[in-house]
Amino acid sequence: MPQITLTPAQRKVHRADAHHLDPVVLVGGDGLSASVKKEIDAALKAHGLIKVRVFSDDRAAREAMLQTLADELDAAPIQHIGKLLVLWRPMPEKVKAADEDRMPGPRDVKVLKFSKRGGQRPEVKVVRVLGNQRLTTGGQVKRAKVMKKSIKKSAR
Repeated sequence: MPQITLTPAQRKVHRADAHHLDPVVLVGGDGLSASVKKEIDAALKAHGLIKVRVFSDDRAAREAMLQTLADELDAAPIQHIGKLLVLWRPMPEKVKAADEDRMPGPRDVKVLKFSKRGGQRPEVKVVRVLGNQRLTTGGQVKRAKVMKKSIKKSAR
């Protein structure tokens, strides 16, 4: 897979975004094994912009690792500073689940009403609660409160 090419301005923005990040993958003495590449790929899918720490003293080997990762994982090499490698890849679009668009519907809730006398069984009452309602601890159904909008936000 070819690596992504970025303009210097885009690279500068990604370098600034990566400044505060901590390394998410550490490459030890074994180098770039298949499992390390798999972890870097998973981190790129989850975060998009990652730092990788390489515990190798050979600068040329670290440069080769950065190019290898960029080529094999279809990522853009952002920066190589010291023992840190910064990689970026656009995050894939998340697929919505079929039920994600649905609003919460009515649900039936069992309410137990205990008697003041200790020896009797509690009375079981089934209550239908709609999506904009809530059930209090006493077993009463109340409507959800309407959130008030800020005066400042409504003026915009």
